[in-house]
Amino acid sequence: MMLTGTRSPIRPFETGKRKGNNSGGNPRSKKRLVLTIVIVLLIALIAAAALYVSTPYGPSAEAQAALKGDTAVAVSQTDDWIEFEPVGGEKVKQPGVIFYPGGRVKAEAYAAFARDLAETGRHVFIAKMPLNFAFLGQNEAEKIAKKYPDETFAIGGHSLGGPFAARYAAEHPKEIAGIFFLASYAESKGDLSAAQMPALSITASGDDVLNREKYAEGRKYLPADAQYEVIKGGNHGQFGSYGDQGGDGKASISGAKQREQTVALISAWLDAIPASGAK
Repeated sequence: MMLTGTRSPIRPFETGKRKGNNSGGNPRSKKRLVLTIVIVLLIALIAAAALYVSTPYGPSAEAQAALKGDTAVAVSQTDDWIEFEPVGGEKVKQPGVIFYPGGRVKAEAYAAFARDLAETGRHVFIAKMPLNFAFLGQNEAEKIAKKYPDETFAIGGHSLGGPFAARYAAEHPKEIAGIFFLASYAESKGDLSAAQMPALSITASGDDVLNREKYAEGRKYLPADAQYEVIKGGNHGQFGSYGDQGGDGKASISGAKQREQTVALISAWLDAIPASGAK
């Protein structure tokens, strides 16, 4: 018996859309896929950020040794800073120094530098930054200043520490005797161009980490009489003592030699600041 009708019930090669079969896919399924991708990317970013923060540059053996006090310099620590105080019969020079570490570098990594500076007769503090980032602890210097109200202080910073030391100084111009930068610079929020404040900037010729464009731009945010110095053969990481830093240039002088020159420049600069240069 033949089947009648205009179309065959068997349509194996039939083309066209069927009801409920959207060739573009289900919009809800697409949204779920996009949401899943976004969540995975966020988790990956959070994990990468957590790894970055949890693996700071730590102190070298030389820096760790400098954390031990002796007959020349007394070393002590609190939860907020590391303190280096010269001992002996001579009066401690003013101003003292508050130092802000570079980003993702532990405060202890600057112990050798701070100790050598303290041996010139200065009371030196390295501020400990939350998660080792100065942008989270811009006002750490205030804790030290309040603890020692009878002393005056210059402030300085390495790398990322410099801009936030400058911001603190810009907000406390009558309390800060001077500011110095190690492979660093000031920016608009730390504008010191109109401040009556001695400023010293030290860079190194082999530094491949410092953003030279921002450094050049930062000159307009410092006083017109700011002092600029370059350590030939030095690099970015050797302003501290924490080993090689990613992306840095190769130094042609030792870390000890770079530190010696850095301390000598800062010491001479500090000696030129009147003891009553602040407060």
